[in-house]
Amino acid sequence: MPDVTQHVEDLTPRQIVEELDKYIIGQNDAKKNVAIALRNRWRRQNAPAEMRDEIMPNNIIMIGPTGVGKTEIARRLARLARAPFIKVEASKFTEVGYVGRDVDSMIRDLTDIAVNMVETEHKEEVQDRAQELAEERILDILIPPEDDEQSRAGDGARDEPGFTIRETEETQVEDEQRESLRQRTRQKFRNKLQRGDLDDREIEIEVTSDSQSMMQMFGPMGMEEMGVNLEELFGNLGGNQRKTRRVTVEEAREILTQEEAEKLIDQDQVKEDALERVQQAGIVFVDEIDKVAAGTRTRDDGGQGAGVSRQGVQRDLLPIVEGSTVTTKHGMVQTDHILFIASGAFHATKPSDLIPELQGRFPIRVELNNLDEDDFYEILTKPKNALVKQYKALLRSEEVDIEFKTEGVSELARIAAQVNADVENIGARRLHTVLTTLLEDLLFDVPEEIPPGSSVTIDAEMVRDRLSSIASSRDLSQYIL
Repeated sequence: MPDVTQHVEDLTPRQIVEELDKYIIGQNDAKKNVAIALRNRWRRQNAPAEMRDEIMPNNIIMIGPTGVGKTEIARRLARLARAPFIKVEASKFTEVGYVGRDVDSMIRDLTDIAVNMVETEHKEEVQDRAQELAEERILDILIPPEDDEQSRAGDGARDEPGFTIRETEETQVEDEQRESLRQRTRQKFRNKLQRGDLDDREIEIEVTSDSQSMMQMFGPMGMEEMGVNLEELFGNLGGNQRKTRRVTVEEAREILTQEEAEKLIDQDQVKEDALERVQQAGIVFVDEIDKVAAGTRTRDDGGQGAGVSRQGVQRDLLPIVEGSTVTTKHGMVQTDHILFIASGAFHATKPSDLIPELQGRFPIRVELNNLDEDDFYEILTKPKNALVKQYKALLRSEEVDIEFKTEGVSELARIAAQVNADVENIGARRLHTVLTTLLEDLLFDVPEEIPPGSSVTIDAEMVRDRLSSIASSRDLSQYIL
C-alpha cells in the first residue's frame, strides 16, 4: 500500500496553520479545524491495523458569507496535502430519477483527477529516460539507419563463390569505417540537438492518434457509466492508430518525450495507486450545501415543492458521505475515508434544516467571520499571492514598475469595505473589482503611453480620484464595483 500522506507527515497541525496563513488572512478557527482533520489522516495511517478502518474522518461544515475564504481554505489544504481534491456545488445535483448529474459523479470526477495526478508523478520519475528515448527517435529521423535490404544484399553477395577471403575482409573494413562515420555523424547531431541548434528545423514524426476523446459525446448527463462503456468500446475498436505530423524539432522533442513516458509507466499501477489515494486521502469540497437544505419555503398550494427534490439530493448524498462503493471506469472506490468539507452561507436556512442523518455526518462546524477594512489591507499585502504582488508581477513583464504606497493600499481597503457595506457584501472578491477598476487605464496604456522603464506610484490621492466618485454613488458602484 503506498504511503499517500508522505508529503505532510512532518507537518504538525500548528505548522499546517502556518502554511495556510501564507495565503489566507484570519479565519483561525476554520484553519485550526482543517489542520487537525489533515493531520488525523496521517495519524490514522499510523494507527494499529485493527483500528485503522474503524477511525472515520471528521467531516467539516463551514458556515459563512461569500468571499470570506471557505473555498480557498479547502483548496490550499488539498495542495498542501497533494491530495486529490474536487470542488462541487450541491445545487448542481439532482436526486436519482431526475435529469441532471447524480451525486456519484463527484467521486468519479475525483478519481479522474487522482489518476491524472498519479500519472503525472509517474511520468516525472521516468522523464530523463523518456527524453533519452525521444532524442534517439529524432536522431533516427535526421540520420536514417542504413537500409536493411542493401545490407542483406551485400551480405549475400559476399557469400557467392566468386568472392575471395581478401575481398570479404576489405568489405568488412569498409562496413566498419562506414558505421564509424555514421556514429560520429550521429554524435555530432546529438550535440547540436542538445544545444538547441536544431530546434527550428522541421521534421516528420509518427504519433499515436487519440481516438478515445471523440467517444465522450456518447455519455449523456446522468448516465456516466454508459458513457464509460461506450468510450472504452469504441476506443478499443479504433486501436492505436498512427498519424504523421510535420513539426519543429523542439515540438517533436516534447511530443515524443510524452509518448515515450506513456510507454515507460505501468498504467495498471497508476490506477491502483490513484484508487488508493482517492480512498485514503481524497478531499471533496461541497459548496452551497445550504441550497439543498429544505428551509421553510413552500409552494402556494401548500406543497413542499422544490424542498422534496432538495431533500432527495441530501438523501443521495448521505450514503456517499457515510461510506459506500462507487463504480468508476478505473475501478471500485470506497468513500468511507474520503474527507468531506461542506460550506454554505446559510442566509435563508440554517444547518439544522439539513436532514438529521446528514447533519450527523458533519460533526465539526466552523463559523467564518465577515471581513473588515483591516482584513482587506492584510489580504492586499501579506499573502504570497496577494493581489498587489500579482499586479506588480504583471507589469514587471512589461518592464514597468508599480509601487503601492501604504496609504494607497489603506484607501483601497476602505473603499472595498464601504462598497460591501452599501451595496452587497461579497467579501474579499470585492478587492478584485476595485483594483481592476483602479488600474484599468494603466493596464491599457502600457506599453504605448507608458513605455518600458517607467515607474508608476499608487497613492491615496490617486485612489480617491479614480474610485471615490464611483464608490459614493450607490447606483454606479453596484454596476461597476
